[in-house]
Amino acid sequence: MNTRTRMSAIVAILGLAGSLALATASADESRTTGSAAQVALTEVARAQNPTAGAAGPQDTVWIAERAGTVRVLGDDGLGEPVLDISDETTTDGERGLLGLAFDEQFAHLYVSYTDLEGTSTVDEFTVQDGAVRENTRRTVLTQEQPESNHNGGAIAFGPDGHLYIALGDGGGGGDPQGNGQKLDTLLGKLLRIDPQGGDPYAIPEDNPFAGDPDARGEIWSYGLRNPWRFSFDAASGDLFIGDVGQSDWEEIDWAPASSPGGENYGWSQMEGTHPFRGGTEPANHVPPVHEYDRTGLGCSVTGGYVYRGGAIPGLAGQYVYSDYCDGTLRTLEIEDGRVTGEHDLGVNGGEVVSFAQDGDGELYVLAIGGTVSRVDPA
Repeated sequence: MNTRTRMSAIVAILGLAGSLALATASADESRTTGSAAQVALTEVARAQNPTAGAAGPQDTVWIAERAGTVRVLGDDGLGEPVLDISDETTTDGERGLLGLAFDEQFAHLYVSYTDLEGTSTVDEFTVQDGAVRENTRRTVLTQEQPESNHNGGAIAFGPDGHLYIALGDGGGGGDPQGNGQKLDTLLGKLLRIDPQGGDPYAIPEDNPFAGDPDARGEIWSYGLRNPWRFSFDAASGDLFIGDVGQSDWEEIDWAPASSPGGENYGWSQMEGTHPFRGGTEPANHVPPVHEYDRTGLGCSVTGGYVYRGGAIPGLAGQYVYSDYCDGTLRTLEIEDGRVTGEHDLGVNGGEVVSFAQDGDGELYVLAIGGTVSRVDPA
């Protein structure tokens, strides 16, 4: 990236950071906590430690299990594994099979997992007639992990057709290597790549740091601690990231679909909107659209989705999320990057580790204890 292009990107992000800071500062004055949508959780399956889910071919939902299996949700629950890499992953620490995603044509399945050495790995499989062709497997991206925690692991295709990959800061507590703010490492970042554009992938030319000799071109945004779950609004294309906090603050980050990338979400100088252990707020810090402390039952945010289904009209357009320790489903109403409403849906999904969204926009809640539940009207 030449100097003019990089300066333009920085100016754009500084403007976004400023507008979000103003929105965060004034949010408490305008938020509403009116009546929440009436919902119920319907258990549709039991899994072995489900970790992720994705809409699959032929109007299916595919569920990843932490030990390394992928199964398809049907009318009678989950079928037999359609993919099994359990001999190639480990569940030590926060490791395992952590994410899966299909491209827009359902021609390829991508899985995100830690291998037996703990290295974060994204592999690709060709899908034909709804079946995984295991002999087409290839490794797209790897990243060594210094510790067994803060792996991130979520993957998803954005509305631009590129594959986004979330990686944590490498673990160890407090980001001891300062990876969140370093641009020469993939740790503590959200990446954006074109898996079909090169061998093993291509870096999109419009990535914010593409061509910058002092930064990794794969980086889309940075300053993340453990972006365990992220998603794109199926209607607007806006990006939502649930970034797990260190000890005091859980945060949800937001970026509009029009963003050029390059957002700095602050870690490990900041935890949410608060300096972390004497840190200095970066000039280009983009504060979270929402944060909450740990004085209640919450301890680890689980990012979800903006609801775009048709079964629950009162939930339309709201961002649904939860917390691993609390389990309550909550929602945010967001307009122009500002939270205008917060709601408690009054249902508890257990130890919620992930959400899945089917092809119709309906949502499923995954609890590490094994339940796969659909969010239904009450």
